[in-house]
Amino acid sequence: MDSASVLRFFQDITRIPRESGHEELMIAYLQDFAARRNYACKTDKTGNVLITKEASIGKENVPTLVLQAHQDMVCEKNAHFDFDFRTQPIPYEIKDGWMIAENTTLGADDGIGVAACLALLDSDQPMGKLECLFTISEETTMVGATQMEEGFFSGKTLINLDSEDEGQLFVGCAGGKESHVHFDFGREPLRKGYKVLRIQLSGGIGGHSGDDINKERMNAIKQLVRFLYTELQYDFQLISIEGGNKHNAICREAFALIAVPADEVQDMLDDVKAFNGILRAEFAVSDPNVQATAQEAKADGEEAIEEGDAAAIIATLLAIPHGVQSMSMDIPGLVQTSTNLAAVHVNENRLTVLCSHRSSVESELSAIAEKLEATCFLGGFDIEHKWGYPGWKPNLQSHILHLCVESYKKLFGTDPQVKAIHAGLECGMFLQKFPDLDMISFGPTLRGVHAPGEKLELSSLDKFVDHLNDIVTHFQ
Repeated sequence: MDSASVLRFFQDITRIPRESGHEELMIAYLQDFAARRNYACKTDKTGNVLITKEASIGKENVPTLVLQAHQDMVCEKNAHFDFDFRTQPIPYEIKDGWMIAENTTLGADDGIGVAACLALLDSDQPMGKLECLFTISEETTMVGATQMEEGFFSGKTLINLDSEDEGQLFVGCAGGKESHVHFDFGREPLRKGYKVLRIQLSGGIGGHSGDDINKERMNAIKQLVRFLYTELQYDFQLISIEGGNKHNAICREAFALIAVPADEVQDMLDDVKAFNGILRAEFAVSDPNVQATAQEAKADGEEAIEEGDAAAIIATLLAIPHGVQSMSMDIPGLVQTSTNLAAVHVNENRLTVLCSHRSSVESELSAIAEKLEATCFLGGFDIEHKWGYPGWKPNLQSHILHLCVESYKKLFGTDPQVKAIHAGLECGMFLQKFPDLDMISFGPTLRGVHAPGEKLELSSLDKFVDHLNDIVTHFQ
């Protein structure tokens, strides 16, 4: 296996629609790959695929090694970009040493892990028995890991290929929980003599709500309601508010339709312009392209949200917690607990809000969910906690960790960083179902995952492939 073969498989994968929950074509691709090479392949009722390659001659006594990656990807695009993830291949380019999708997500999370598995299966280098596990819907519900059939794979050592910083070996991750918030509101007629404006926050980098939550990037929903709250002193009507999409992505864009008296339109436009200046100053370093804009628009109907309900919506959204809540005292620089105000949508007379929480401490994960509950109670909102997933407690005595560290030092003459990650990995679920598993996670360098502009550093891919090759061929 070399990085060129991995890249070829990944380029194939960019042509396959594989949004979370819609992995059917990806499953078929994996099954066809195995059938063409006469490899054992099985698919469980959930959609997880396991491809097995028997040991090379002379390697029959080497313990089975499991390599794992997830099939699905986060499908995000810039609002102005006309693109359909269900039918079109992902547009990318190679630029300045990176493979990048400028206007969409690239899907290297975790398509590059899948590609590495396929390239290894396709190689003729000597190695022990290999089980390559491809799970589904990691980015949404982790249903592939949670509903995996007992005994689906046999190996006792697992390498998760779903990390995003070359030179870092991950031995632990945060657990998480998702919350859905609802508010049923009344409607009132649009007032005569009022004009409709579209207030928009855009230009944010966004990113992964675990890996990037501590980077002080703009959450467009939070900043939009911050502006609207300051304008409550004026006599405007809220018609709708929309922003965000995926629970694990920081909201990059959001907008509200409001109606204001015709003689106050210019005042509102001036306020938006001033707020734009505030945002540009506050996020000059962490998110330099953010902007607030306003323009006249048309409402879809003849009604606005009832005045009292509109005030409750704006105030509650402003009060909902977002961002880092605590840092680890054990691992310097590691976010311990965070929460993400991910999305807000209006459908007829109901407002729906999506939030996700992460923590490596179970009690803190419960506490941040309860803090959201209390905020919703004060605002008269209903809340329902949905799926969650466990964390993965680090094992610094791990055999595979020792092998990976020694391999990295031998290849590159330096120590890798051994870390835990604030993002969620499927390893926590695997440990619940297979308590004897010895696990580690690593991968090449990715940037901007879960947001348009996601990119893969090609030089890091070379090192990742060399490291993985060395581990697989020398594993014992």
